[in-house]
Amino acid sequence: MKTYTAKKEDIERQWFVIDAKDQTLGRMASQIASILRGKHKPIFTPHMDTGDFVIVVNAEKIHVTGDRLDQKLYYRHSGYPGGLRSKSLRQMLRDKPEDVIYEAVRRMLPKNNLGRQMLKKLKVYAGPEHPHAAQQPVKLELEN
Repeated sequence: MKTYTAKKEDIERQWFVIDAKDQTLGRMASQIASILRGKHKPIFTPHMDTGDFVIVVNAEKIHVTGDRLDQKLYYRHSGYPGGLRSKSLRQMLRDKPEDVIYEAVRRMLPKNNLGRQMLKKLKVYAGPEHPHAAQQPVKLELEN
């Protein structure tokens, strides 16, 4: 038996639309990360980007369990002494709901050039509208 390795010309990318309304954040993010990597395809190759494009709409209407809205914190650092800033999940959903899903998916992808390349195929929008109608995306229902 020989190991199959996908070639660039073999990769066909699709566009998927996912409605984040009432979806649990972590479960949805793990399924999105799997699609971005291409693990749902028979030609999946770990060292290549075989994944598809994902459009997430209604990011502001996600569901989180437990007390995560107030207990989960997002940190960023300016690079200067004393420059550590934090925001709760509730504040992030109010200010930048797209970043919540973007960060959850980013942390589930490989931490290298390949992961950054996969992350460019993720498009997240707070509301129900998106500007990618020309790509004819397919609506995708996620498992709960």
